[in-house]
Amino acid sequence: MGRLFGTDGVRGVANSELTCELAMNIGRAAATVLTDNNHRHPKILIGKDTRISSDMLEAAMIAGLCSVGANVVRLGVVPTPAVAFLVGKYKADAGVMLTASHNPCEFNGIKIFSGDGYKLPDALEEQIESIVLDHKQEIPCPTGGDVGCVSEAPNAVRDYIDHIKSTVPFALDGMRIAVDCANGCASRTAKTLFEELGAECHILFDQPNGVNVNDNCGSTHMEKLMTYVRENHLDVGVAFDGDADRCLAVDEKGQLVDGDYVMAICAADMKSRGKLAKNAVVGTIMTNMGFSRFCDELGMKFVPTKVGDRYVLEEMQLEGYNFGGEQSGHIIFLDFATTGDGQLTAAQLLSLVHRRQARLSSLATLMTRYPQVMVNVTVKPEGKLRFYTDEEVKRAVEEVKTKLGTSGRIIVRPSGTEPLLRVMVEGEDEGYIQALADSVANVIRNRLA
Repeated sequence: MGRLFGTDGVRGVANSELTCELAMNIGRAAATVLTDNNHRHPKILIGKDTRISSDMLEAAMIAGLCSVGANVVRLGVVPTPAVAFLVGKYKADAGVMLTASHNPCEFNGIKIFSGDGYKLPDALEEQIESIVLDHKQEIPCPTGGDVGCVSEAPNAVRDYIDHIKSTVPFALDGMRIAVDCANGCASRTAKTLFEELGAECHILFDQPNGVNVNDNCGSTHMEKLMTYVRENHLDVGVAFDGDADRCLAVDEKGQLVDGDYVMAICAADMKSRGKLAKNAVVGTIMTNMGFSRFCDELGMKFVPTKVGDRYVLEEMQLEGYNFGGEQSGHIIFLDFATTGDGQLTAAQLLSLVHRRQARLSSLATLMTRYPQVMVNVTVKPEGKLRFYTDEEVKRAVEEVKTKLGTSGRIIVRPSGTEPLLRVMVEGEDEGYIQALADSVANVIRNRLA
């Protein structure tokens, strides 16, 4: 991770860690790095989520972009993947999304896409950081007619919905679904999208007020959706996060179908239709052990990467794969999108279920999930750094590895978006691995919190 950029953009508490000044300076630096010096007025799109701080940061970001001569096109509240798609459709030089994704409302963030719709590689993020933090490159300060201007994109939501619809060959006629919008960006798009695809929709948590994004709803809080689907006898439920780049599902019994299951169901279907490039699926080190065994059984190759959908995507591009994702619900259908897209994933999954005339619970039996527990430990910034060198923490982790042997695994890693260390333990006995995870978490608290 860089000094400003984590695994998914810049993120922090709005107006405290992520200030207007910082947003403006990132805008100036990004426009300088991402656009051709010979291009007098580069075109940069900007979208935002439903947080109360998004308007404030949007204004600061626009000021920074226009101050170096960029023309800004405001998309309004749209999902993150809409920005990635519209950069190409509108022939823009770059795109910016203001969001903190699944985080609580006090956080916000900046995600940047290059002109091809992909998230920035590490090298470009480092170049932006060097301008903002080290003043390594002079930023132009045009005057007069060379200053940038601002315009609107009134059809942004409609264009994005039409794109998602174009990827679904089978309508959802007759399906009864629940959709949890997380009081986020999907509140602008999901009802129209899934109703136009033919489903009977029960829309939940689609009344954003600036502070209720992800508040006991969405893909990080699935309990209410699970109960709603079960009690209302619906076919499927889908949930998104604040910026709608994640999707998790619920089967007709009200059971969670996480990103690993979604990937298994979709990968098996793509393979059966000859649509899975190189018969391979890209995941991360956090992908459940059961998924890799599922891939072995079906003759597919499983390729793990570091945590973060950007690393999944980089591996897909490098090796020519077209499908991958994360347990958290970031799923990438590279044939249709340049980034994880929650509503695209939901549309593909629901279309598959309808086409197969199957129950989602039945399709999910393709994969046997190993028990997996996660303990998050809040640490200071310096604690994140000391994690790599603290001998007592290292010793605790190695002791757990020895106890698990070949029947499980432990992964301890810093969060790329929050002040946390995440302790994940996987194995055959849930009670046993929970005790092991708690033991390591306690050492981390004592040493690094």
